[in-house]
Amino acid sequence: MAWVTQTLSSSLGRKVIMSLTGLFLSSFLIVHVAGNLQLFKSDDGRAFNEYTYFMTHNPLIITISYLLYTSILVHALMSVVLTRHNQASRPVKYAYGRPEANSTWSSRNMGILGTVLFLFIVIHMRTFWYEMHFGSVPMAEYDGKQYKDLYAVVQEAFAQWWYVLLYVVSMVALGYHLVHGFQSGFQSLGIRHKKYTPIIEFLGTFVFAILIPALFAAMPIYVFLQVHGII
Repeated sequence: MAWVTQTLSSSLGRKVIMSLTGLFLSSFLIVHVAGNLQLFKSDDGRAFNEYTYFMTHNPLIITISYLLYTSILVHALMSVVLTRHNQASRPVKYAYGRPEANSTWSSRNMGILGTVLFLFIVIHMRTFWYEMHFGSVPMAEYDGKQYKDLYAVVQEAFAQWWYVLLYVVSMVALGYHLVHGFQSGFQSLGIRHKKYTPIIEFLGTFVFAILIPALFAAMPIYVFLQVHGII
């Protein structure tokens, strides 16, 4: 177990752990957004409810979900530890420093963006995950089989303008967080090559920082407009 202690006590080891958990969470976003696209189907929530049933009953998915929860906590913890370590290493800021000259806005504000996302995750899981597992969710029946109607919970949540606004703002924060974090994760793992780096940068910018957050943001807007009879 000595290697675990050494990894957790070194700055490089913490960065590696943060990179691995961050990239794992990024890969989860692909699965999550693909499943949630079922919300756009005009079937009164059947496809979405069948998707949520599969995600909450498949043994492999359930096992991976615990790894997901652990990754969120470890990623957040490592970010706090690294931030405090960096601040302790530079107790006095340079009076005439211009950090914006050598870094992007997102890279300088990863802590703020991460805090916004962590608070969003807590609210998001309380609204949907907790209700799905412990709340009084209505039932829906398809072909004689009973399903928890999480689609109804989604409609109730996204019918509120403030929740839609919170969701959209959080997805903007996600985009800025990933535009730096995705590429930085690979760099911390030593994966930087003139052949592969452009691909990583493309995926980090256009797929993870723009496309995925945009799809997530479109969902509450679509449901809000649908519930209020606008579309």
